[in-house]
Amino acid sequence: MEGGSPWYNSQRSRMRVLVLAVGRIKERYLAAAVADFAHRLRPYLPLELTEVAAAHGGDPAAAMQEEAERVLARLNSGDVVWLLEREGQEWSSMELAQRLAEVMHGGAGRLVLVVAGTFGAGAALRARATQQWSLSRLTLLHEWARALALEQLYRAMKILRNEPYHH
Repeated sequence: MEGGSPWYNSQRSRMRVLVLAVGRIKERYLAAAVADFAHRLRPYLPLELTEVAAAHGGDPAAAMQEEAERVLARLNSGDVVWLLEREGQEWSSMELAQRLAEVMHGGAGRLVLVVAGTFGAGAALRARATQQWSLSRLTLLHEWARALALEQLYRAMKILRNEPYHH
């Protein structure tokens, strides 16, 4: 992507990004990281961070279904949904930038990044996802995934604008 993306409009994109996560971030240092990267990303893309309640109880299947219903209730029919999923596709920073540009160029009104809860994503949520994105084959705490996804979106926007940021 030498020279930046041909698809990136130098003006602020009209596409909005929603990071929709199950559960709250309990650790202050992680909340600070999320807030920092959200602040850095907002000049490039309108960004909203939303949390839905995590399910309580010991049955993982029931928890995943309950949380999936909460997430699905927040989605619009035209949303492009990227589910953060360990078994999803891994992308380099350059590949992420290209995929983001494709979504922006495709006229999507909203890109939703979904971070599922402790037990993962329910079947209905996986089925609704436009794309399943893996940050790593490692199992990450969902709070960490939120911070890493925001950092990677910020990096992708810097790449698309041909601005300095290590990639």
